[in-house]
Amino acid sequence: MKRLVPEIIAIACAALLTAFCATSCANRQAKAEDISLPDLPPIPQIPDKLPIGSVTMAPPDSFPEVKLDIPITPGPFQPTWESIEENYPGTPQWLRDAKVGIWVHFGPQASGESGDWYARRLYEEGNKAYENHLKRFGHPSEVGYKDVLNVWNPSKLDPAKLTDLYKKAGARFLLIQGVHHDNYDLWNSRYQPWNSFNIGPKRDFLKEWSEACRKEGMRFGVTFHHEYTWWWWQTAFGADTTGAKAGIPYDGNLTLEDGKGKWWEGYDPRMLYGIDLREYKSVGPPNVVPEEGIFFRHQEYARWYATQWALRIMDVTHNYDPDFIYTDGITQGPFCGDGTGAGYKCDAMPRVMADFYNRTLRDRGEVNTFSVVKFRRPTNGTVTTEEFSFPDDIKTSQPWIREAPIGDWFYAPGFIYDAPSAIHFIIEAVTRDGNCALCVPIKADGSIDEEGEKMLIEVGKWMETCGEGIYGSSAWKTLGEGTLDENGHLIKLPGGGLGKAQAEFRYAIDDIRFTQGKDGAVYAFMMNPPEPGQTISVKSLGKEAGLKDTVESVRLLGYDGDIKWNRGEKALEITCPDKIPFQSAIVFRID
Repeated sequence: MKRLVPEIIAIACAALLTAFCATSCANRQAKAEDISLPDLPPIPQIPDKLPIGSVTMAPPDSFPEVKLDIPITPGPFQPTWESIEENYPGTPQWLRDAKVGIWVHFGPQASGESGDWYARRLYEEGNKAYENHLKRFGHPSEVGYKDVLNVWNPSKLDPAKLTDLYKKAGARFLLIQGVHHDNYDLWNSRYQPWNSFNIGPKRDFLKEWSEACRKEGMRFGVTFHHEYTWWWWQTAFGADTTGAKAGIPYDGNLTLEDGKGKWWEGYDPRMLYGIDLREYKSVGPPNVVPEEGIFFRHQEYARWYATQWALRIMDVTHNYDPDFIYTDGITQGPFCGDGTGAGYKCDAMPRVMADFYNRTLRDRGEVNTFSVVKFRRPTNGTVTTEEFSFPDDIKTSQPWIREAPIGDWFYAPGFIYDAPSAIHFIIEAVTRDGNCALCVPIKADGSIDEEGEKMLIEVGKWMETCGEGIYGSSAWKTLGEGTLDENGHLIKLPGGGLGKAQAEFRYAIDDIRFTQGKDGAVYAFMMNPPEPGQTISVKSLGKEAGLKDTVESVRLLGYDGDIKWNRGEKALEITCPDKIPFQSAIVFRID
C-alpha cells in the first residue's frame, strides 16, 4: 500500500493540473469573447438655431430605424425585438419569489426639496421649484443646476445601513437610480463626465449600493431615465420674462469656453443640458412631452445622443452586473419616434438588452435577468410597470411592478408616512399578480425622515408575520370580494404617490383580497380588520362559489390559537379571535 501512495498522489496532482488548465483555458476564452466598449465620439457639429417653434418635426414613418454601430457581447440574442422574444427563457422565478421592493429614487434633485422634476422646474418662472431655488441657491441665470451638483454632498447616505433597513421592512429587491432626467450619472461613469464621482460627492453610489445588496442577499436593478434629457432640459435654455432678470439667459446657454477660470472648467454644459431644440414645435415650454416626430435637422446629433445613451447603460451592465435594468417612458420604448421616445428612431433598446442577456448567459450560465421597458406591450424579455394606479383586475398578460413614492419621487417636506397605506399598497399589487416597489424619499443629505423609518419598521413587522401570503404567491382564481366602484370593479387604493388620500381611504369589513401560495394554500387578506369576536363571511370560499373543492383548516397569521370556522353553501364563516394581530390588515390561511 505504501508503494501505491506516490502513484495516487501523482494521479491526483495530474487531475488537479488538468482541471486548473481547463478552468484557465475557459477563463481565457471567456475574456477573449468579451467585447471592448468603444470610446464615445465628440459631439458633432450642431446646426445654427432657428426661431422657437418654427419647425415641424418629420413624421416618424418617414424615417427608417437606425442600426447603431455598437458591438454587443456574442451570444444567441441579436439586437432585434424578434430575437429577444425568441431566445428569452421567461421572467426569472426570483421576481415572483421576491414580490416586494424598495425604489431608491435618489439624487441631487432632492436638494431643492420641491418633489419630482426639480431640475427642470427650477427654470420655470413662478414654479415652486423656481422659488425654492431662488431662496436656497440663487437665480438660475447665475446659479443653475450644474452648481447644485457641485455643492451636493449626501454625507449621511449609508447604503449598507439603508439596505439593512429595507430588508427588515420586507423588501427583497431594490430599484437603484442610475441617472434621472437631469443627466447626472450616479456612478463612476465612463461616458458622462457629469457624474457623482467627478462632481459633488466624489462617490460611486452604484458601487456602494451594489455591494450592500450583495452583502444582504438582495437582488437589485439600475434605472435609467436619461432618454428624456434632450427635450426635458429645454427649460434651461430660457430666461425670465418679467422682473429684474428678464431676458438674461439661464445657464443652459453657457458654453465650454464660458467655464474657463471657473469651478466647472473643462466640463461642457452640453454634456449636461444637451442642446437647444426649441425650434421644433411642441418641444419645450409650455409643452411637457413632445408630440410624435423626428428631429430631422439634428440627425447626426441624435445618433450621437442615442449612442451615448446606450453606452452608459452598457457601462453599468458590464461593470456592476445588475439583476435587471429599467428604462423610463410612456410609449413602446426609447427612441421610437413618438411621445417620450420622440426625436429619433433606432435600435438602442434591443441592442442594450441583447448585450445584457448574452453577457448574463455567459457569466451566470443562465438568463435570470430582465429589462423593465415601461408601458411596453407584452413582449417576452420585458417587464412593465404600473406607475399611476393598479389594474382593475388580475393582470397576467405580462409581468409588472406597481411603483409609487411616498408623497413624490424626490423629497419635499410634509409627506405623510402611513404604514397601513404601504401595506395596502403591497396587497393590492400582489393580489393582482403583480410585484411592487415603494419609494421612501431620501433627503439631500442622504437621511430619511424619522417618520419614514418608523413606517418601514412597522411594515416590516407586518411582512414578517404575513409575508408567507406575499412572497412567491400568485393571484388566486378571483381578485377578491366586497365594495364595488361606479364601474363595477372592486374598490382599490387611490393611485398616485401615497399621501393623505391613501391614508384616509377606508375599506369595508367585507373587502377581501386573495393570493395563492406555492403549496396551493389560499390567503385571504382582510383589508379592514374585523373586531375581536366578529364573524365574517367569505363568499368566494363558500361551496356554491365552486372556487375551492375543500376547506380543511383556517389559520390566522400572527395568532397561535385555533380559529372557529364553518363552511356553508353561501360562504366560509370565520369568527375572529379575541386578539387581532394587526390593525392595518389581517391574513387568514385556508387549506
